[in-house]
Amino acid sequence: MRSLWNEIDRKNLLVRIDKLAPNAKPRWGRMSAGQTLAHLADWMRVLTGDLKVKNKNTPFRFPVIKHLIIYVAPFPKNVPTAPELLKADPVEWTDEMRDLKELIQRAPAKRDDPNAMWPDHPAFGRMSVRAWGVLGYRHTDHHLRQFGV
Repeated sequence: MRSLWNEIDRKNLLVRIDKLAPNAKPRWGRMSAGQTLAHLADWMRVLTGDLKVKNKNTPFRFPVIKHLIIYVAPFPKNVPTAPELLKADPVEWTDEMRDLKELIQRAPAKRDDPNAMWPDHPAFGRMSVRAWGVLGYRHTDHHLRQFGV
């Protein structure tokens, strides 16, 4: 299973992120390429605990449904996201790109910290470290495929 915790998988994501162009058109959805970079960076900030997002009471919190979505089912397109993860005006392209890549590269430091506090996911609730890594990879992959990279 691909994961942010796997070095080869992280490198794969970073190579693909470098291929994303500012003027790339999405195959689905309404976010621009810049908004997508900002969205992914902010999602990574949720993982690190640097960005707080309001919890939602969803059926995704039930263990069986949570497991299916994180590990098994293809990611659906056009699913609403938390308002905190949508920037109408992302900052400069190179800054968003740099921030996202740095956050992805730093993520394993949290995994390796035995004292790290893991936040609840706004839709899934309490998640294991393994689930955070898999979901982080799958979420990033989903948005890169959205732009054909």
